[in-house]
Amino acid sequence: MSNSSFTKAVIIIFLLFCATITVGWVVTMQNPSFGEDLMKTFEKEVADQIKGKDSPEIFVKLFFNNLEACLLLFLAGASFGILTIFIMSLNGILIGAIMEIVSKDHPLIFVAAAILPHGIFEIPAFILSGALGIMLAQSLISEWYYGTDTDEDARKFARLFVIYALPLVAIAAFVEAFITPIIIQLVA
Repeated sequence: MSNSSFTKAVIIIFLLFCATITVGWVVTMQNPSFGEDLMKTFEKEVADQIKGKDSPEIFVKLFFNNLEACLLLFLAGASFGILTIFIMSLNGILIGAIMEIVSKDHPLIFVAAAILPHGIFEIPAFILSGALGIMLAQSLISEWYYGTDTDEDARKFARLFVIYALPLVAIAAFVEAFITPIIIQLVA
C-alpha cells in the first residue's frame, strides 16, 4: 500500500461523502417527505435507542453503533468496494436529509452545535474506514488480476483501522454523549 493510493482512496471517499450529503440535502429540500421518512428511520434505529438514557449508556450505544458502521465500511471492501460505496452513500444521504430537516426548525448555529463537536472525530473515522475498504477492494482486485497476496494488505489495513479509526470512534461517542448535549443547550 502506497501513501498515494491511500490518499486517493481518502479523497474519493471524502468527495463521495460530500456529494451524497448534498444529494440528501437537495432531495429533502425538493421533497420533504423523503427526508421525513429518513428521519423516522433514523429515530427508530438510532435515536430511540438512546432516548432517556444517561450519558455513559449513550456513550456505549453510540460507540458500538458507530463502530459497527465503520467496520462495515472497512470490511465491505471485500465486495470489491461496492458495499463500501453504498454504505458511505447512504450515510451521506441520511446526514444531508437530517441536516435539511433540522435546519428548517433551528438556526444554523444549532445544526453546527449538534454535528461539529463529535463530527470532527466521527466523520474522519467514517472516511478512514471507507478508504480502508476501498484499499481492501483494490488489493482484492490486484490479487484477482495479478495473483498478489491480499493477506498482508488486509492485516495492514486492519492495523490501521484499530490504530486510527477505533480511537476516533471512541472519542466521537464520548463527545457526542457528554459534550455535544451541553453545547446544544448553550445555543438552544
